[in-house]
Amino acid sequence: MNYDNIMQLALERGFYFPSCEIYADAQAGFWEYGPAGVSMKTKFLELWRRELVRRDGMLEIDGSQIMSQSVFEASGHLASFADPIVRCKNCGSTFRADRMISEVSKIEIPESADLTDFDKVISEKNIRCSKCKGEFDKSRKFNMMFKVEIGPEGEPAYLRPETCQSIFVDFPRLFKTMRGKLPLGIAQIGKSFRNEISPRQSLLRLREFYQAEIEVFCNPNKLNDLEKFSEIQDTIIRVQINDEVKPMSCKEVVESGLIPNKFVAYYLGMLTEFYEKTGIDVTKSRFRRLGEKEKAFYATVAFDFEVQTTTGWLELVACNYRSDYDLTSHANKSKEKFEVLDDEQKVLP
Repeated sequence: MNYDNIMQLALERGFYFPSCEIYADAQAGFWEYGPAGVSMKTKFLELWRRELVRRDGMLEIDGSQIMSQSVFEASGHLASFADPIVRCKNCGSTFRADRMISEVSKIEIPESADLTDFDKVISEKNIRCSKCKGEFDKSRKFNMMFKVEIGPEGEPAYLRPETCQSIFVDFPRLFKTMRGKLPLGIAQIGKSFRNEISPRQSLLRLREFYQAEIEVFCNPNKLNDLEKFSEIQDTIIRVQINDEVKPMSCKEVVESGLIPNKFVAYYLGMLTEFYEKTGIDVTKSRFRRLGEKEKAFYATVAFDFEVQTTTGWLELVACNYRSDYDLTSHANKSKEKFEVLDDEQKVLP
């Protein structure tokens, strides 16, 4: 079945459908789960908890969807969580620059590239507005967070664009109250919100969506000192090298240097095993390492776990090795202590 057939079947059988569909002013990017969709989502999350959270002895929390402005000042989202857009001078239509260029000219430009890179290709390829054939203004950045006002004084806050920030903010309390030991995984399932420029393809790009998030905290001096690595060292993962996808064991990818350490390889192996148990054909999957201009601003190393579909390669999981970026950022902003003891050594995970 192709994408359109699956969409039609899902709508007819109540898996999911557009939100507020009876009204003409319903906004794009918001969908409802029907009874069958809720059942399917519940089964997925039960498997996720069993095969990832409980298997690895992780903690699970449920954080607030609205967070203070200080959180996102510290995390860098207020300054950097933005996509490149262009606006038609004639009709005022707005498009995401990198996707428009890719669709029209087949040229791939990372979303974090300099704005001049987008303007150059648009000019050289004479790319015009798809609605009226008008010319575009210079490209600019558009921050994708939803701002909200709290209380009668209108104190600024934001709907979270990702679920992980409450994990980072709550880390000192969780480590203390739960008597945590490194490495420590903390998981969360909940909604995130992104003011996407052009939501499309039903559930593939939404403005309100669920995330199943896991953050694992470790001693940065012990990234290759992981006893449980032996449990997964022979698991085969598929890594993209240049234009070729190569099946390799977790042990091989570490020894070859394709994956920076055993710690990262262990969780990529666990992720592969999990998705195989969901029924996905992992021979049509890959871990694609992102380039410097592709990866998120907080990531030291980043891999996207992608599967091949009738609509092309689809990202299912963003696997980011964030080092101590988040805890350092929140420690500096809040003036709170985030260091913990590991074998009598004080470390910032």
